[in-house]
Amino acid sequence: MPHSHFKSLLRERAQDGDAWTRRLNSATGWGGVIRPLCAGCLLAAGLTASPALAQTPKDAAKIAPPPLMKQATTPKGAAYYHFSLGHLYEEMAAAYDNRTDYVNKAIENFRLAIKEDPTATFLIEDIAELYRVSGRVREAVEEAQEALKTNPDDLNAHRVLAHIYTSQVGDAQANKIDEGMVRRAVEQYKFITTKDPKDVESLVMLGRLDRVLENSVDAEAAFKSVIALEPDNEDAITGLASVYSDRGNTKDATALLEKLAQKSPSPRALVTLAQNYEAMKEYALAADAYKKALALDPSRAELRAALAQDQFLAQRFDDALQTYQEMAAANPQDASPYLGMAQIYQQQRKLDDARRAMDKAKQIDPENIEIKYDEVRLLVDEGKTPEAITALKAILDGTAHRTYDPNQKAARSKMLEELGGLYRTNGQNEQAIDTFRQMVTLDPDNAARASAEIIDTYRLSRDYAKAQQESADAAAKFPNDRVLHEVRAELLSDQGKTDASIAELKKLMDGKTDRDVYLKMADTYQKGRNFAEMGKALDAAEKLSTTDEDRANVTFMRGEMYERQKKYDLAEKEFRRVVDQDGKNASALNYLGYMLADQGLRLQEASGYIERAVALEPNNYAFLDSLGWVYFRMNRLDDAETQLRRSVQIMSKDPTIHDHLGDVYFKKGKLKEAIAEWQSTVKQIGTSSPADVEPDELAKVQKKLDGARVRLAKEQSPPRRN
Repeated sequence: MPHSHFKSLLRERAQDGDAWTRRLNSATGWGGVIRPLCAGCLLAAGLTASPALAQTPKDAAKIAPPPLMKQATTPKGAAYYHFSLGHLYEEMAAAYDNRTDYVNKAIENFRLAIKEDPTATFLIEDIAELYRVSGRVREAVEEAQEALKTNPDDLNAHRVLAHIYTSQVGDAQANKIDEGMVRRAVEQYKFITTKDPKDVESLVMLGRLDRVLENSVDAEAAFKSVIALEPDNEDAITGLASVYSDRGNTKDATALLEKLAQKSPSPRALVTLAQNYEAMKEYALAADAYKKALALDPSRAELRAALAQDQFLAQRFDDALQTYQEMAAANPQDASPYLGMAQIYQQQRKLDDARRAMDKAKQIDPENIEIKYDEVRLLVDEGKTPEAITALKAILDGTAHRTYDPNQKAARSKMLEELGGLYRTNGQNEQAIDTFRQMVTLDPDNAARASAEIIDTYRLSRDYAKAQQESADAAAKFPNDRVLHEVRAELLSDQGKTDASIAELKKLMDGKTDRDVYLKMADTYQKGRNFAEMGKALDAAEKLSTTDEDRANVTFMRGEMYERQKKYDLAEKEFRRVVDQDGKNASALNYLGYMLADQGLRLQEASGYIERAVALEPNNYAFLDSLGWVYFRMNRLDDAETQLRRSVQIMSKDPTIHDHLGDVYFKKGKLKEAIAEWQSTVKQIGTSSPADVEPDELAKVQKKLDGARVRLAKEQSPPRRN
């Protein structure tokens, strides 16, 4: 409470020994200098105070009003009497959570003090502050405004208004900011800091509020004013760093925070630094900052969770596991550490360990939506698509309401899109399309995205007529939607309409995303077997690549291009470049191994590459097919059959897998099974995209099928009699 002006006035008068103080001392029985006003000081001065302040909240109802002293007989003495009594009630109110009767008694006595001494108008600020802290905002504003009528330059009244408006800025239930209140608060703080340029607290608040309004120039000026007064002010430095981060100037923001963390390594400074590193995706540095913050304040459990998350994102998996294990040991009933462990094991492809950790999390908190949602992804990785569908549908059913706020709509839309994708993967195309249409019912703003998914579903099921119709309808409604242009281009490409697909992609050139467009063009040219133009598109994409990952992606596609042209030596060099850069690139490992196996070359080496790919993605049907094929080439027929059967269980519509499994059965002498697989191969080729089928592929399979039928007929025909 702002009593500083009154206290200083009393001290000055006591020191001067003027008549007013002598009369006050005489009236109150005080001898000597007036002391600072607090409950302890009143007791020490010999006033008869109530023992209320020594009691506990449960005894609060029994507290009687404190008989301080005899009523003073002079106006000034009475003013001081009521001020002292009001202040004591004020402290009692604060001690008991702003109990209403104490607040009212404090206000009553402050008003009596003003009545006795009309010059003590500063007490209006105390009254306003009492109203504010007790939640009586309207009365608080009226009191502060009343004070400003008497003295428009009263900074304490402006501060009270600033505090009130600032406290009304946020609406936690609606999760939004009241800009009107922000602007009112800014107006007050600007007045305060103009009149008192050294008010550091007000300058910091002004900077924060200007940042809320996205007035970065004003916010920067406010924070810099504080730093000029106090170079090590943590609030100002972190605030200025936030302004720089908002502008995307992470370099200067980080430099400020690093300097602060070195000079004054408080937990708060280190946490702010960690958050800035996170914004820069420097997760290893963020983890280091959190670790230092925890060393200074080990009680901050939320920092340990943030540390584990950043260790995970930095791929420091062992460190993250240790942190989660420490969290689990500290609080065995907290499910989140086990969920974190499951995510790490899943990333490491240790699916059995992931399952154990996930089950533990479910056991502790069976209704936790995040745990249920993460389990869906684990089920997908385990190759249990039907179970994943059931689990995700249960989440959607369990969270269904009549209406949804924007955040709920966004989350639900995402889950519906994932559910549709799972149905499509499982070959349930009608259910997939129905689910995608539910996205539009939920939120009409999803219409373009849902249309793109529906077109893709028809395309992947080779229902080109319906895909084309859906695409035309969507284009009429959303002529400028980028995703729909991309899907339309892919649809045209699958139908062998290379030129039309390229024309569609060229519409997307905007100088910002051209690299992605060139890669899509390269893919289209590959399907059209126009390798000269594919090479040009890849060269253009490579020039626009700025990261190692981007360049590796181009290198991989160039390897595909050479392999399709049967330039195997060149293809091998490209794939090896990718693997040398990233030994965990499962796609490159698989492609390199399959290419060698298909040629019958260095089969032991080839199997090593593919086995590494499968270890990284154990339920990838294409990788399992490659593994089965290399085992077939190595004459490990039982192993080949096992892997190919696993592959066909996951993806039953890939003609290559059926072809390979037919070869295995034929070599094992299982002619009926071989014929059945090759029949499936012919059927799937017939429904495949023209771009996905090699020109002589069908003829080769048909020849094997005919040969197997002839051989089976011979074996089944009765022996000829002489």
